[in-house]
Amino acid sequence: MLPPILAGLVSAIVGYASSFTVVLAGLRAVGATPAQAASGLLALCLAIAATAIGLGLRYRMPISIAWSTPGAALLVATGHVPGGFPAAAGAFLVAAALMVAAGLIPGLARAIAAIPRPIAGAMLAGVILSLCTAPVRAMIDLPLLATPVVLAWAVLFRFARQWAVPGALLAAVAAIAVHGPGGGLSGAALRPAAALTAPTLNLSVVVSIAVPLFLVTMAAQNVPGMAVMATYGYQPPLRPLLVATGVASAVAAPFGGHAVNLAAITAALTAGPDTHPDPRRRWVATVALGAGQLTLGLGASLAMALVLLSPPLLVVAVAGLALLPALGSSLASAVTEPEGREAAVVTFVVTASGTTILGIGSAFWGLVAGGLTALLLHRRRPPTTAVEPTPAAASVTPPAAASTSATASTTGPTATPPATTPNDNDETEAAAARS
Repeated sequence: MLPPILAGLVSAIVGYASSFTVVLAGLRAVGATPAQAASGLLALCLAIAATAIGLGLRYRMPISIAWSTPGAALLVATGHVPGGFPAAAGAFLVAAALMVAAGLIPGLARAIAAIPRPIAGAMLAGVILSLCTAPVRAMIDLPLLATPVVLAWAVLFRFARQWAVPGALLAAVAAIAVHGPGGGLSGAALRPAAALTAPTLNLSVVVSIAVPLFLVTMAAQNVPGMAVMATYGYQPPLRPLLVATGVASAVAAPFGGHAVNLAAITAALTAGPDTHPDPRRRWVATVALGAGQLTLGLGASLAMALVLLSPPLLVVAVAGLALLPALGSSLASAVTEPEGREAAVVTFVVTASGTTILGIGSAFWGLVAGGLTALLLHRRRPPTTAVEPTPAAASVTPPAAASTSATASTTGPTATPPATTPNDNDETEAAAARS
């Protein structure tokens, strides 16, 4: 049992160290105080621990749970919202309710699946673009601090990719220790503490945060997470998982947690054959992941103290390094298919602009602009009709050709299988994902 336990602990450490700076930066961007941001990180860790352990014991599958890193990046891109952090907490609660509804109402899940993949990828790319350019700005404005961080990331990304961001984080901590303020952590409150924030509902904040948060969490976390598990032969029921993660997110929201969901990247660390040769015993890694997150959550105040010691640009730079792979995959998803590429580009440009209209952030307007562009450029395909051979053509077939055709029809390799349209494949894959 030791290998799956170690795999789960490694998954917890990698997931936490790779993106906790994104979470803290996102919560601070929408108005959280340092105490509220630390409470949000603690709440997310506890929600992940409870959900991962519960689902692992219930289904005996390595169902990895994580916080929504793209959702945290969305918070950074959104910035300050009307009503401050209480309004943001209210939007977190609405996003959690939408997640529960997606698990209970099949039609809602189908509607989310109907969003074109290029538009969803372009929206995510536009959301995280500004974060991914932060390492460049940090290299210019903070060369002594940022250069070791970027170099550590580059070397580890080449030789040990999963440890690239944790290594960059350690390099940042070392740089802060050498060049940072002399007081260090003295006087910082390191004991974990939960700060309750009474959520308030603001329509513009709900549209700016809740709807895009729900969409990016579904498209960038839950759907890829199910695909990773299917790669290793696991088919857990999606709808109960959506309900479980939605309820956990709702519990975490008043304490500052934005969203928890199925893990996409770290899922391979617990579901793969390196975890245990026997697939029936890999679920132990999920329980170990939950225990690891529970332990790491107790250090949320320490993590916040380290972030406060660092220049804000350096924190965002580490977060940007963590999101570079997500930017690459999102851009590839947006522009790979020629059909719908223009709508994806419009979505990306509007989202990346950071424009706020009527108090609503650019992620929502990017979806609207991309959807309208797709409708404008949509062309109906002409119906295809099969051409039947004429009786005269059939009557002049020479006997030799007829015997050749008969031979071909009875031999497998030369027979042509019936064509399958892309739409049939898409419907089949969607049905498999929904099951």
